[in-house]
Amino acid sequence: MLKLETVSKKYRTTEVETSALNGVSLEIAPGEFVAIMGPSGCGKSTLLNILGLLDSPDQGAYWFFGEEVAKRSERELTALRRTGVGFIFQSFNLIDDLNVAENVEVSLLYRHIGSSDRRKRVAAALERVGIAHRAKHLPHQLSGGQQQRVAIARALVAEPKLILADEPTGNLDTENGTAVMSLLTEINDAGTTVIMVTHSLVHAGYAKRTVKLLDGRVVSETQLAA
Repeated sequence: MLKLETVSKKYRTTEVETSALNGVSLEIAPGEFVAIMGPSGCGKSTLLNILGLLDSPDQGAYWFFGEEVAKRSERELTALRRTGVGFIFQSFNLIDDLNVAENVEVSLLYRHIGSSDRRKRVAAALERVGIAHRAKHLPHQLSGGQQQRVAIARALVAEPKLILADEPTGNLDTENGTAVMSLLTEINDAGTTVIMVTHSLVHAGYAKRTVKLLDGRVVSETQLAA
């Protein structure tokens, strides 16, 4: 289970202090699919970064599948993140001069996995998202929808407990957006916890629960599916 308890986060410059999260408490059960919504600047990305161990709260507590991690060192967070979290971004974040298979394999390079096992995992992940036939192509040779499938395979290949998706359909047309949402649903149905930031009410409808943020606070939670 993921559990935030009165989490706050501020960002400071020499002139300005901005409160990104203000006393957020939230619980997410293993295997849930949760959509996070709200206007720009409401704290969605900060919340996702804390849930994904990319950032730490200034105040409050965070339990990551039973481990209290709010005060862990960056080295400890990195170790947990590598084994427990997969990320999917709006802009795909593929490496231009690596082919599809190599982009997916990047997620395994720091996990002390042998090359033969890495190749098997990469092949299985590409097959799972329906992009195995493009394994030797470079990112610029793919459509946006195909690039996002590669990004999903990269997130899946290490078999994480948690997938975090930040506007995963934001750069896609309707058809490819629907295909990506179907993939995320399949991943969730297989038991992986999925947390997605989205502005789309239609895509939020794929989730089992929606959490709405405003001014760094949770203002509502709605159960969307049985």
